[in-house]
Amino acid sequence: MNLLSGIVKRLRQWAQERRKAAPAVYLRVSNLTRRTALATCLEVADSGSTRNKGLLGRKSLAPGEGLWIIPCEAIHTFCMKFSIDLVYLDRKNRIKKLKSDVGPWRLSACFSAHSVLELPAGTIRATLTHLGDTIEFSSGLPAPEQGAAVEPGEI
Repeated sequence: MNLLSGIVKRLRQWAQERRKAAPAVYLRVSNLTRRTALATCLEVADSGSTRNKGLLGRKSLAPGEGLWIIPCEAIHTFCMKFSIDLVYLDRKNRIKKLKSDVGPWRLSACFSAHSVLELPAGTIRATLTHLGDTIEFSSGLPAPEQGAAVEPGEI
């Protein structure tokens, strides 16, 4: 019984360590073609669990916030509580497809895309983003303070 309880204890400790969230990575994403900022506080969803969760459980996206899901060709907005803009990118970060104001309980796909940006509704229109534009990611930004995201707009 001692051996079994020791094994169970170690397995629980190991599972707790695995569940501890790695520090979030925040990026700035800019439209090089239009010289505008799409997001100043972009989270990266690049693991199975973060891609599956996406924006589920959130009440909204503040201006300047967003989520980059990589790799990703399709998304759903089932159980979401707000609308979002979608920017599908190829491997060279060129825009392959744009979807504005995608409401809850919708599906969207672009099978030639490698990743997708999920942004607050209205971002595409506010930044004059178009198909074929080139997107740039700037890394190494510190984790923002709560509510510190900045409106998208000029770089």
